[in-house]
Amino acid sequence: MTDFNTIRQYNFPTIIRFGAGAIRELPAHLASAGFSKPLIVTDPVVAQLGFLKEIKKSLQTAGMSVEVFSDIHKNPVKSDVLKGGDLFRATGRDSVIGIGGGAAMDVARAVVLRIHHHRDLFDYDDLIGGDKYVTEEVPYFITVPTTSGTGSEVGRSAIISEDDTHRKRILFSPKLLAKIVFADPLLTMDLPPFVTAATGMDALTHNLEAFVAKGFHPMCEGIALEGIALINEAIAGAVKKPDLETRSKMMIASLMGAVAFQKGLGVVHSLAHPLSSLLDTHHGLANAVNLPYGMQFNIPGSEDKFRKIARVMDLKDERGEAVVERLTRLNGELNIPLRLRDIGVKKEHIETLSDLALADFCHPSNPRPVSREDFKGLYEEAM
Repeated sequence: MTDFNTIRQYNFPTIIRFGAGAIRELPAHLASAGFSKPLIVTDPVVAQLGFLKEIKKSLQTAGMSVEVFSDIHKNPVKSDVLKGGDLFRATGRDSVIGIGGGAAMDVARAVVLRIHHHRDLFDYDDLIGGDKYVTEEVPYFITVPTTSGTGSEVGRSAIISEDDTHRKRILFSPKLLAKIVFADPLLTMDLPPFVTAATGMDALTHNLEAFVAKGFHPMCEGIALEGIALINEAIAGAVKKPDLETRSKMMIASLMGAVAFQKGLGVVHSLAHPLSSLLDTHHGLANAVNLPYGMQFNIPGSEDKFRKIARVMDLKDERGEAVVERLTRLNGELNIPLRLRDIGVKKEHIETLSDLALADFCHPSNPRPVSREDFKGLYEEAM
């Protein structure tokens, strides 16, 4: 049995300190790197939690000046980033620590970009070639995940929406990879069941979509398969009866999903992103509800891939349909709604959602091409 109280180091794709209690290493690491004025970027909920206050206290006890920025939306927008950058400069910070889930990580990473890059923020949009403008150095950047979902702590991009249209933009550069990640599963122990379930299904979606995405990338596929196996084994316990083992397996599987989806994502994310843009739906929840329908769409032509998924999920039936049935049952076991109508989607939303899904940046790597009519049909089926 794996001892999750042992702190391990993985240098993949950056330095990851993983294990119970890893967060206690943060003050000494920051000091050894020569920094003493960090800006902590987090979300309004995490900012009020006991462990955040303990992290801040531990840094202050080490003689550091700490500022906390938490004025962000759950689906981050440009103005969040600009406010965070203004606070960094106004208070003379020298480093950034992103603490939280995907929203906090996205804002923290975008603030890091913003400090020494002064063009309009969305000039750096990777979808229009904006990464070529990321030429300057960036502040020292550390990430500390508190959920097991997006895996943004090991990412190199931030998804930030326009304030008015809520159109999602991608800010990307290898410079935006954290210098070190402190992945401490104890920080996830107090997450409520719903957040654990939604973020966990987000991590599962990352691994599943990366595995079936088109293209040849056996390294990502191997990581994705192991991530699927870990989540299948641990997610129910992590939600219903959490302990260090289940929370640790979910955290490492989340990290694995974020590495794996360098290969690409697919139709499920393109179905989910518009729900966050239009209806402010939690990203993990949006992925979870759409996951069975998107995976069903992907079975034709990917039967061999689904057989491998079925095996690592310990299913006796290796057909793709059995995988989809498992995903539907899993949502039910975790008390995640099974239909879009149960999360506030109405029939009058479908046309707009379909337009937004078609314009999304994830489905081009889907194993099957997805048309606007396909998106509309999937939304209608999921209603």
